[in-house]
Amino acid sequence: MIETSFANNFVRSPGNLREHPALVLNADYRPLSYFPLSLWPWQEAVKAAFLDRVDIIAEYDAVAHSPSVDMKLPSVVVLKDYVKPAKTAAFTRFNLFLRDGFTCQYCGKEGEMTFDHVIPRARGGRTTWENVVAACGPCNLRKGSKSLERAGMSLNRLPRRPSPERLQNVGRKFPPNFMHESWVDFLYWDAELDA
Repeated sequence: MIETSFANNFVRSPGNLREHPALVLNADYRPLSYFPLSLWPWQEAVKAAFLDRVDIIAEYDAVAHSPSVDMKLPSVVVLKDYVKPAKTAAFTRFNLFLRDGFTCQYCGKEGEMTFDHVIPRARGGRTTWENVVAACGPCNLRKGSKSLERAGMSLNRLPRRPSPERLQNVGRKFPPNFMHESWVDFLYWDAELDA
């Protein structure tokens, strides 16, 4: 099992998402993203519902009150207009760690990561998907600005540019810290059902 504490702590959780967040689904009823999970604060979900941009398909028991309206807080909303997924994955530190499963590509240790240039920048290496990997601190220090051969190290997997779909699939391995019961049917819609 993948240790998720570092992965979960890597994503900042704004305070207003802690209470009654709404799962946001695309018009095809799939989450916009799995990791970080596509969530809106309840205030944004209510606003989008009033602006007729989303349909509410599940609600919390909690109620928001205004002078003229009482409304149950949305727990799952679906966008009325389909949002096309990105065609390429942005090259970010988070996406790099996600691509590598928050695992050191030298020793296989999971958890807190930094990144390493396979061909060191001092030797002409570039900061690209194909030359940067997740690494634990000790392996990063051990390799330093040496080549893999000179450091006596090898990669568990060659670094490649991931597709957005690949990042989504990896992200599904990291369950959210909070999951409302109304979200379950939408988060793992293609998972095999228990008999």
